[in-house]
Amino acid sequence: MPLSPIDLGPVTIKEPVILAPMSGVTDLPFRRLARRLGAGLVVSEMVASNEALRHTEGTFKRLMRTDQGEVQSVQIAGFDPAAMADTARFAADLGADIIDINFGCPAKKVTNRFCGSALMRDMPQATRIMESVVTAVDLPVTAKMRTGWDEENRNAPEFAALAEKIGIRMITVHGRTRAQKYQGAADWGFIRAVRDAISLPLIVNGDIVSHADAVAALEKSGADGVMIGRGAYGRPWQPGLIAHQFRTGEPAEEPSIEMREDLIHEHYDAMLEHHGLDRGIRMARKHLGWYAAGFRNAARFRDAMMKAEDPAAVHALISELFRAAEPDTNAATATSQDLAA
Repeated sequence: MPLSPIDLGPVTIKEPVILAPMSGVTDLPFRRLARRLGAGLVVSEMVASNEALRHTEGTFKRLMRTDQGEVQSVQIAGFDPAAMADTARFAADLGADIIDINFGCPAKKVTNRFCGSALMRDMPQATRIMESVVTAVDLPVTAKMRTGWDEENRNAPEFAALAEKIGIRMITVHGRTRAQKYQGAADWGFIRAVRDAISLPLIVNGDIVSHADAVAALEKSGADGVMIGRGAYGRPWQPGLIAHQFRTGEPAEEPSIEMREDLIHEHYDAMLEHHGLDRGIRMARKHLGWYAAGFRNAARFRDAMMKAEDPAAVHALISELFRAAEPDTNAATATSQDLAA
């Protein structure tokens, strides 16, 4: 069954199969690739308000548009309402169509600054942030959260209801608490309580790797769309494959071996161009490692690739990876959990 478009006023998400914001992963080259391969919406890496207001080069790169004419969602994070409002305005000036507020990041470097999921324990401050951002921009403002801080404090339904009253236009819930980080299984069923608490569009996130996962997550949560995070590691085409099956009712074909090789070469070059040679080589290594998952000679490829400093040598290694072996369907493929470790 096709997913219905999500109307956010001035913006419509035609196919709500969304690539999650992931720091260090969903940079511009990855977002462009995922969007071209069929993702219904891609969200920027998290932009920290304290960094954004310094107008650093990294901030400008995170805020760059994937393409003209496509809906652009920018995720921002911070603790100070005024700084968050300024960051939202800055993102809007650079072409954002949607501002997403991060209430879900579980990383210590974020929560120790009372940002991300830590704000689910401080609803008064979260309220001030939402009010400030909603007032600052004439754009739809959305919010991404977890089910709560820990098992005893799963307050996502109350948090989402408050967000709706303030003027937030869409809610995404990752089905884990902050205490879980990425351990255990995402509780899609709990997100049903968020669905019952709000009339806003709702997106379910966490452990969605396949179309079957997406269907199950939607049925259990009552959500209107899905967000794909670690399931896209090394598979930027995965959101597009899931969107295709929702749209047509038929499974989409995985990219051919030839297409995958071409995409990896293209992605690698795009990262070097976007980040610069030295930083690009370093940042691309995790992506290349994920792409290699399932190949018989993946370990040898990863070892050589991690040592290579010359782009031509890396391209040669990529070609060798594909010449040496077809993907080994009998080999244990690295899971998103393994890749996140």
